[in-house]
Amino acid sequence: MIKRIAQTAGFTGLLGALLLTLLQSFWVAPLIQQAETYEKAPAAVHEHNEAMAAHEHDAEAWEPEDGWQRVLSTTGGNLVVAVGFALMLAGLYTLRAPGRTREGLLWGLAGYAVFCLAPTLGLPPELPGTAAADLSQRQIWWAGTAASTAVALALIVFGRSWLLKLAGAVILVIPHWVGAPQPEVHASLAPEALESQFKWASQLTNAAFWLALGLISAWLFRRKEAA
Repeated sequence: MIKRIAQTAGFTGLLGALLLTLLQSFWVAPLIQQAETYEKAPAAVHEHNEAMAAHEHDAEAWEPEDGWQRVLSTTGGNLVVAVGFALMLAGLYTLRAPGRTREGLLWGLAGYAVFCLAPTLGLPPELPGTAAADLSQRQIWWAGTAASTAVALALIVFGRSWLLKLAGAVILVIPHWVGAPQPEVHASLAPEALESQFKWASQLTNAAFWLALGLISAWLFRRKEAA
């Protein structure tokens, strides 16, 4: 069983990471590079307010250059994340195996809802040069929202009584009722249109990644079961 999980996660993670990197390279990365031109522009061009004063950029910190360094760095990070998520899906399949390959799409949608959609309702993806709240507070809220959404969906989908389903619905909205930590003043160096494009690109890219991850993992898991 462990070998089956590892093989499913390994191949799924590799394919998912390649897909995600491809989408990011042609859609998300160009938007980030465009935003970086505003962030690195001379200070005289921009009117910095107090909110942006909290945004610090370490000029001496290493960052990959545009081109093969950035693509390689992105691919490596995506591979680690994709394999980790694929391991989670394969582990869940041992508890409730998908009867059909297309059921993997539902698991993928659940993963997208838990790790992307729900957290970004309070903390949308940000371009470089965007004012943000304290990092530790954002991380705590993100983790709590993802955990709450996972528990809520499990209760709503698998709960056998209306009371459990109701509890799931309540747990689902609690993080958003509390609210995500926000900066004192919202400010961004990039134009609003660029921010909007980036949010849509990030959401759709992650949706495609999770749907592919669910579909491929379900197909491989069932294939190994048949074998």
